[in-house]
Order: sequence, then structure tokens, then C-alpha cells
Amino acid sequence: MSKTDKREDYLKAIESRKSRRSYTKEPIDPEKVWFLKQCMEEINGESGLSIRWLEDGGAAFSMTKSYGMFKNVRSVMVLQGQRKASDLRERAGYYGERLVLEAARLGLGTCWVAGTYDKSSALLPVIDGEEIVCLISVGNVPPEQTLKEKVIYRSVHRSSLKPEDFYIADGPVPDWFMNGIKAVQKAPSAINSQKVRFQYKNQTATVTIPETRPTDLIDLGIAKLHFTIGAEGNFPFGNGAVFEKE
Repeated sequence: MSKTDKREDYLKAIESRKSRRSYTKEPIDPEKVWFLKQCMEEINGESGLSIRWLEDGGAAFSMTKSYGMFKNVRSVMVLQGQRKASDLRERAGYYGERLVLEAARLGLGTCWVAGTYDKSSALLPVIDGEEIVCLISVGNVPPEQTLKEKVIYRSVHRSSLKPEDFYIADGPVPDWFMNGIKAVQKAPSAINSQKVRFQYKNQTATVTIPETRPTDLIDLGIAKLHFTIGAEGNFPFGNGAVFEKE
């Protein structure tokens, strides 16, 4: 697949992706599992993370820990890495969202999970020197959101910001910048907070986020991935990084 074709697939995945918390009992097709594991292996080599696949992680989503927000969780992607690694949380967001989009391309549902799971579960051992940043549940989902999913969505989300609310500029912005912003508008963020902000000044794009919550840097990584797909380029890690246009 060419780079252009893959970008188009990612853009379609960005449009179609929705957080899904209710899964069917049907196991994921083994070929899809194999593909996602291959993606994880590639990402681990590129990122320095040690993301792993947990085949049956449902026990970590007990009623008391997940408040009944999840149903039939089985497969889970565990995002972890060295505690002292540079930009660990941001890297987890960036590369975890890449896995989310790969799953969406396969027709699977996913959900970012930062707090509503059992962190003390025997299924989630913490290796010396490492930290589990968050989880991503993944599985087959009904064609439409369940009633409970719709209720949860309305309770934890507010109206999405308009594209122009995500940035400030010293003049008109180029099309590629606007394409990146529109992709960011579709990016998931903790309780849909959408705190990431871009700046376009002197023909240079930068991005920042206020670090007031543990999930903020995860959200920064997610937003950077969406922007790079939309705008076609690269964002170095770090709060306040400068975009590198291809």
C-alpha cells in the first residue's frame, strides 16, 4: 500500500472512529489479531514502548472499577513503557492512537481507558522500571451504539469545538494547516476536554497543552498524530513542539 493510500485509509478511520464500550461476545478474527500484534511489534521497535496484547482482560473491567460503563470486554491493548522514558505519556497517546486507527480500519471498536479499570489486577503486572499508562479495549461491536453507550456519551461529552477554536494565527492559514486542525477536531480526548491548542505564526505551526491532568500529555500525543495525518508531516515529541511539513 502506498503512503498516499494509507493516509486516505487513516483519514477514513478518523471519520468513522467512535469510542465503543459495549462489545459482542464474538472473538476477534485471528487474522485481525495477528495484524494488530504485528503493528504493535513494529510500534514497540519504533517508539521504545512495550505495548502488549492481553487476550482476555475482561476481569480488569469489574463493575466496581468500571462503574458498569463497559460490557463484554475481552481483548485489551496495554500501553506501557519505561517510567523514566522521555515523553512516555505522549508517546503512549501518539502510538496508541495509531493502533486505534488500525483497529478502526479493520472494522473493530475501541475505547481509551485511563482510569476506569482495576489497576491492581493480576492481569496487569507492572515490570520493574515500567509503568502502565493506560489501556485500549478492542473488539467486535454492534453496528450502532447501544442505548447505554449513547447515555454515557452524552454524560461525559460536551459539544465539540469548532475548528477555529483550536488555534490562533497571525494571518490566514494554509490549507494543509486547516486539514490538520480538522483531523484534530475528530481526535479523542479525556472527557472530550479538547484542551490542545495550535499556533500558526511566521509560517510555523506549534502545539501546546496545559498540563493540569495526568491524561493531558496522552491527549497531546493523540492530537499530534491526527494533525500529522491531516497536514502531512511530522511533530517531534514535547509540549510546544514545532511541526515539520513534508
